[in-house]
Parts: sequence; structure tokens; C-alpha cells
Amino acid sequence: MTRGIALALAGTLAGTAALALPLTSAAHHGWGWTQDEESRLSGEIQSITFTNPHMHLQLRDASGNLWEVDLSPPIVAAQSGFGSEHARAGDRASITGHRARDMAVRGFKGETITVRGRTFDVYPQRPKTLTPGG
Repeated sequence: MTRGIALALAGTLAGTAALALPLTSAAHHGWGWTQDEESRLSGEIQSITFTNPHMHLQLRDASGNLWEVDLSPPIVAAQSGFGSEHARAGDRASITGHRARDMAVRGFKGETITVRGRTFDVYPQRPKTLTPGG
């Protein structure tokens, strides 16, 4: 393969990868993967991270199922008063939000989280149909 062809191929592949990144990012940050109806998820926090782009926790429900839960970006949660001092592994939590449309996926995007007797609205701009807590 000549150097020119190799460079052209590398440029094409790099351009393809660059186009794929925004699509992946948009899919991750949107709500399109979730159901329209709000639901509640409760259980014990197995792990929790307070990092960008979204806080994330793993929650084990009463049936023993492990759920992957996305919350808001940390800066939005901090504006709602929720920070790393408010939840840790072992805490019981109740989350309202939207589960994955694909029922085979145990994924959830939380709008509110109630932990240690306090409720935090980590997506205050989103309309709510369920009362937090529980």
C-alpha cells in the first residue's frame, strides 16, 4: 500500500469515527431510550459515582436484580443539594424516573432520589407525575 493510500484511508476512518461520536453522545444524553411513563425503583445502593457526564449508581431491588441508574450531571445535582455526602453503597434509596424502553435492559434514568430520609430533585426542570419517596 502506498503512503498516499494509507493516509487517505486513515483520514476516511478518522472522519467516520468523528461522525459517530456525536451520535453516540446524543443517544446517551437523551431520554429517547426511556419509557414515557414515570416509575419508581427502590433498593440498596451497591455502588455510586459522582462523576461526569452523569452520576451513576447500581441499585439492587427486592428481587435481587441489579439496575444501572443514571442521574443528572453532578453540577445539576449539587444545585439541588445532592452531593457525595448524601448517599453511599449500602444505603436504601427510592428513585423516581423512567426505566428503559427495552424491558430486557435493567436501566433507569432517575429524576428524584430519596435516601436517608431526604429527597433530592436532580432533574428539577423535568415535569413529575409521581410523588418522590416511598
